[in-house]
Amino acid sequence: MKEETLDLVLPCYNPPANWDRNVIASIEKIRAMIPGTRLNLILVNDGSVKGISDREISILKEEIPGLFYIALLSNTGKGHALRAGVRESKGDFCVYTDIDFPYREEDLVKVFRALQHTSGDVAAGVRDDQYYQNVPPFRVMISRFLKFLIKSLLKLEITDTQCGLKGFNSRGKELFLQTQTDRYLFDLEFIMKSSRDPSITLNPVPVKLKPDIVFSRMNPKVLLVESLNFLRLMFRF
Repeated sequence: MKEETLDLVLPCYNPPANWDRNVIASIEKIRAMIPGTRLNLILVNDGSVKGISDREISILKEEIPGLFYIALLSNTGKGHALRAGVRESKGDFCVYTDIDFPYREEDLVKVFRALQHTSGDVAAGVRDDQYYQNVPPFRVMISRFLKFLIKSLLKLEITDTQCGLKGFNSRGKELFLQTQTDRYLFDLEFIMKSSRDPSITLNPVPVKLKPDIVFSRMNPKVLLVESLNFLRLMFRF
């Protein structure tokens, strides 16, 4: 039987201390959960100005055979960085998440299994109400307001589009690479494309946030840019 391959794509921008060791620990956990599957890591440095050195990359290459490392010259945004990584994916399936692995490793495996054992082309992590118990109030407000807009204006069945854990097969990969949004709302654009393409099967997968995740402060400038991106997406689709 042919060994299936899962490519894990991680975008990285100014990561916290010990991020490399945390990545290694999570990769080891995931590998133990999917015996018989080849796991590859594609790491995309999105123009970081701190936190990444040759030392961390050398450690990762020693501990994670076959690591594919991409270093972008400037910070272009998470969506742009992920497309750069996904283009290099040659595996049967591809999953992306954040460098700090904010969701449980078993939930990442759930996303992979949803692709592996169903007819789904795209598997999207969906967070339950427990997520909001561990998130700063301002983020809760922004998240709930976005979900309201998505449900009322865009009429999407999946309203939690911004969960940073998603996966796809080769058909889903082609659709993901058609997205154009460079920063955070690339997730929304991808779900919109997946939902409105009759040839694509999109499956939600319940996931949970790890209890010790620390959230960064939201930049008002980013909120303004993403508001404009939302309007652009609403009128384009």
